Amino acid sequence: MTDELNGTIIDNPEISPRRSITYRQAMNDAIRAAMLADERVFIMGEDVADYGGTYAVTKGLHEEFGRERVRNTPLSESGFVGAGIGAALGGMRPIVEIMTVNFSLLALDQIVNTAATLRHMSGGQLGVPVVIRMTTGAGRQLAAQHSHSLEAWYAHVPGLKVVAPASVVDARWMLETALADPDPVVIFEHTSLYTLEGDPGPGPVDIDSAAVLRSGDDITLVSSAGMVPKALEAADHLELAGISAEVIDLRVLRPLDHSALQRSVDRTHRALVVDEGWRSVGLSAEVAASITERCFYQLDAPVGRTAGVEVPIPYAKHMEEAAIPQVADIVAAASRLVREGVAGV
Repeated sequence: MTDELNGTIIDNPEISPRRSITYRQAMNDAIRAAMLADERVFIMGEDVADYGGTYAVTKGLHEEFGRERVRNTPLSESGFVGAGIGAALGGMRPIVEIMTVNFSLLALDQIVNTAATLRHMSGGQLGVPVVIRMTTGAGRQLAAQHSHSLEAWYAHVPGLKVVAPASVVDARWMLETALADPDPVVIFEHTSLYTLEGDPGPGPVDIDSAAVLRSGDDITLVSSAGMVPKALEAADHLELAGISAEVIDLRVLRPLDHSALQRSVDRTHRALVVDEGWRSVGLSAEVAASITERCFYQLDAPVGRTAGVEVPIPYAKHMEEAAIPQVADIVAAASRLVREGVAGV
């Protein structure tokens, strides 16, 4: 199956032979290619050298590029994110790896008060071309301090670009585009996706647009990160029930691709936003508001939302599963919207 990006085919099997790699390997390939292409690129983070990072994304890179360019850091997120910002200001192209979004909160001052503001505060004289990678999401029984989905916190901040690759293609090619950006880019990698397999296809890809992964006529399912595979699976179940669901992968959380959302909902007349993060004041609220503002007179039902339960993510597997949206939850919510016109809670 080919992927569609902003209405165009991004992978043509007649042009490039198909091969399958994991999302983790795609990220590794992306980092390696960037370091080969530009000597200013280096990566820093906790255990990124010998151990290969918490999720083994950087495994093998320090043997090839040495410890000057694959740098282990102390357990001090504020310290090493600040060092990455300084390196970017000095002309380098740093990739900063943070173990999990929960730990990134220790570097909020550096990211929000420094990286995101310097272009504005310097009157355009200073850019901060730093890429900050971090994992997000639940599903691996890592409990509350390692499992939250806080992408909306960063998507709230002007001066940052926030992306969430949910496919092997985007895992392979988003980094290249992010490194070319003159301003800070935050990349969220969902922990459940590292073993996802697929064809990386040709690049590069943009970091501006949403992608229609599946066409449909009855309802638009809007998803991102770890919710994308679940939305696609839910669409399969809905099809068996006679409901044609269009699936959108947001890909970019800031800035949102409002036009792609509007085009889809103007045609399907219904929308369900699926978000692993908490419902209150979250990404699902922003997307739902955007759709309502732009498509109000086209909607045949209120915009629905299926989001994470408002509790810290539990450790026990059955409780963790109950705390985040599952395929059955998406199917039930979409069915209610189509059959009854009821968004539910």
